[in-house]
Formats: sequence, structure tokens, C-alpha cells
Amino acid sequence: MNNAAPLLILVFLAITFIQSGYDKLFHWKDNLNWLKEHFAQTQLKNLVHLALMNILVLELISGVLCIVGCIQLFVSNERTFGLYGAIFSCITLLMLLFGQRLAKDYDGARTIAIYFIPAVMAVYWLN
Repeated sequence: MNNAAPLLILVFLAITFIQSGYDKLFHWKDNLNWLKEHFAQTQLKNLVHLALMNILVLELISGVLCIVGCIQLFVSNERTFGLYGAIFSCITLLMLLFGQRLAKDYDGARTIAIYFIPAVMAVYWLN
């Protein structure tokens, strides 16, 4: 199986973003309240609601594209949707990283960097 590594990374990204999107969708108020406090001392303090909505949409798009990419890669050896999923995942992670750095949450930023590595590897392998 030549596509084992990209398939595994796409599954990893799909799980990551679908679960995160699910959490935001079904625990919206808790997430919003935590993020308002998290970004209270930043330039994003008045944009938290919009930023959370934006991240939710990007996470769901990333997760769905990764799932479709897995199916497409497994069934027809085609890489288009997997590549889109990996690219959207990288964009989403960069936006999250920006927010964490702005909030001076360096531990959170470090965690996002760890997720970014396999996402970039997926872009490389699927391109």
C-alpha cells in the first residue's frame, strides 16, 4: 500500500478537526466564554465571536475534506481532496497559532506547531 502514510495523516487530521468542530458546535457558550477571557488583553477581544465562528467553519471544512480525501485516495488513488484537506488544515492551524501567539499562550502555540508538522507532511506527500 503506497498511500499508507498520507492516509494515516488524513485520518489524524480528520479526527482532530471533526472532534474540535463538534466540541465548538455543541459547547458554543463554554468555548466563547473561555476564549473571551483568553483574548481579553489582545486586539481580538471584540472579535472573539467572529473568530470562533471562522475557526469552526474552517475546522469542519478541513475535517470533511480529509475524510473525502481518505475515501478518494483509498478508492481511486486520487489525491485532490486529500491535498485540499491538508492545505485547509494548515491554514486552520496557522490561524490558531496566530491567536495563541497573540494571547501569549506559548504552550498552546507549541501544541499547534506539533499538529502543523504532520499537516505539512500531508501537503508534501499529496502534492
